[in-house]
Amino acid sequence: CCINGNCFIKLSFQLLKIWQKTLKDIGGKFGSGVLSYFVFLTWLLMFNTFSFLVNFSFLAIPQLIIAKPNSRSFTGLEFFTGAGYFQDTVLYYGFYSNTTVAKSSSLSPYYMQLAYIFTIGIYFIICFFSLLYSMAKSFRNNFVHPQIYSGNLAKLLCSWDFNITNEKAVKQRQENVSTQIKETLSEAQTEALNLSASQRISRFFIHLLAWLVALGTAVGACVGIFFFSLVNLELFLDGDKSELENEAATLILPVVVSLLNHVIPYLYSSFGFVEKFTNPRHQIYTAIFRNVILKISIIGILCYYWLNTVAMEPKCWEALVGQDIYRLLVADFICCLLGSFFGEFLLRIIGTTCYKQLGVPEFNIARNVLDLIYAQTLAWIGIFFSPLLPAIQMISLFIIFCVKKVSLMRNCQPPRKAWRASQMNTLFVFLLFFPSLVGVLSVIAVTVWRRKPSETCGPFRGLMTVFEAISSWMTILTSHPSSAWVIWIYHNLIGSVLFFFILSVIVLIITYLYWQIIEGRKIMVKLLHQQIINVSMLFKGNYRSVTERGKDFSFFSSLD
Repeated sequence: CCINGNCFIKLSFQLLKIWQKTLKDIGGKFGSGVLSYFVFLTWLLMFNTFSFLVNFSFLAIPQLIIAKPNSRSFTGLEFFTGAGYFQDTVLYYGFYSNTTVAKSSSLSPYYMQLAYIFTIGIYFIICFFSLLYSMAKSFRNNFVHPQIYSGNLAKLLCSWDFNITNEKAVKQRQENVSTQIKETLSEAQTEALNLSASQRISRFFIHLLAWLVALGTAVGACVGIFFFSLVNLELFLDGDKSELENEAATLILPVVVSLLNHVIPYLYSSFGFVEKFTNPRHQIYTAIFRNVILKISIIGILCYYWLNTVAMEPKCWEALVGQDIYRLLVADFICCLLGSFFGEFLLRIIGTTCYKQLGVPEFNIARNVLDLIYAQTLAWIGIFFSPLLPAIQMISLFIIFCVKKVSLMRNCQPPRKAWRASQMNTLFVFLLFFPSLVGVLSVIAVTVWRRKPSETCGPFRGLMTVFEAISSWMTILTSHPSSAWVIWIYHNLIGSVLFFFILSVIVLIITYLYWQIIEGRKIMVKLLHQQIINVSMLFKGNYRSVTERGKDFSFFSSLD
């Protein structure tokens, strides 16, 4: 199975090659802002592919070896509810056993408890450092040395590929270079607004009112979702209804959450008509932060509901949480597809036939990117409760890429104001790291260290906490002298508060030193840049003086 790092890298490059032509078409016609969304989407697809391969290899396959046949009948409704037949499959936490897998006495036993902890734990460690590296690299490219990657003169004189002979490829390359030059010129020609004091005050209060409405809407949505989830849980646990009615009742909460997640951002987008940002980047960044507050708040209130209400239920609460997240992802996926239809296709029809002043819509980068981050955050949370959830996310991301690409080409127009979005990739990765991944790790930490596993299902049944499985393993290893180094690492590193304190101090010192190096390099780059300007001015002055002397010499020669 393809699970090592080299194979993952090869798979990543293959996926990028498949869509390389599509990405070039999008970048050439719609600019780097829209392109950054599709690059980010393919990046998330690779993350979920890696997660699925790891979880399927180390968790699903060993469990399938000892699994019993599924006695439930498949009705098709499971694709929407995630319940029914899927409950007794490797899709959910509750199906995994707490026994060891040993098909042969000659092979070492395979401990499902340890495999579950280490597989998911190592995956999150890889995600953490991958995002950290990507964020640092993108920050260096776009903030520390941006002129290296966006040289204006190089774009104009050195960006043409003379190996291109195909007529279609030549046209595509022309559009790409033209769009890049337009983006660069638009930034250079940005004019500052000369506003009076009264206009500044009015703009300030307009922005303040928009932010108050945005925050109030987010708070109201979170409160409504929390109380609605409590009522929905009571309806689900009501034993008077049939199984079909119970499954139908479970769809109400994800539908309500997804509708709020996709309708409220349209309200935020309408604020742009009142706020009237002159710079497209400022408008998109503002919309992104408002959507971040909304979506992260909703996820936070759902996590509080899962860990403090659902976790108290006597049933297999981990499976209930996994099913909730599955339904949320499916509902969000359907809303994304409907958003492409109602938000782009119908707007194009209205703007070209009924109300032509509206015009053809533009691709909303902020809303679409935050939809991806929201879905990925749910998928990360759900990995513990549903190890094969990345497979669902893979399918949805692939379909979303195809649908969004077709909708973009047919229903949207290029941005009216060209602008360069090279720094947006850094922002996307940062938002995926914080608050998304950091929040997910906090939820997983509470689940592992603070919540009691279910008594009747899952690999950690009968334990007080999930982490107790590690402690029990350490107790077993004490009888094996050859494993003394593992016990030493556990007691002196993993279980030591002093170690993590020293590690945190070292990380802070390295971060500070790296920041000082970056600042020093920035100053050095500015000094060298100014030195080049001074030398060029000096040569320019010498050239003029030599030219004037040559004219004087010619004049006196003509007199002779």
